[in-house]
Amino acid sequence: MGYTHSTRTHAKPDLDAIFAALADPTRRAIVARLAEGEATVAELVEPFAMSQPAVSKHLKVLERAGLVSRGRDAQRRPCRLEAQPLAQANQWLERYRKAWEQNFARLDLLLEELKAEDSRPKTVKTRQKRRNHKKY
Repeated sequence: MGYTHSTRTHAKPDLDAIFAALADPTRRAIVARLAEGEATVAELVEPFAMSQPAVSKHLKVLERAGLVSRGRDAQRRPCRLEAQPLAQANQWLERYRKAWEQNFARLDLLLEELKAEDSRPKTVKTRQKRRNHKKY
């Protein structure tokens, strides 16, 4: 008995569709479940307090975004997570993660400089301030 898996997905899903699909917590939970392995719609319905048609609607959104594909194995139509769109979304997010890391590194340097200034002996500064104060 052969197993086929159709990728009725778009050739190159766009980021808007991917992020819109992932904006819903139920769809993110479905993605998390499918990351563990293929599952039928009936298997995906179990953890949710919703009907099979409702889960199917969520799956269609995920399919249109290219995140999920459905196969055919006799009577079963297992759903599978497609990694490429997630990698595409991760690649987009990665640029911003790098920018934040650079900002944090600059902040760390500034904090180190401030710490170093605080740890210097203050007697010299204090004497100098007194001298300057007496002049005026």
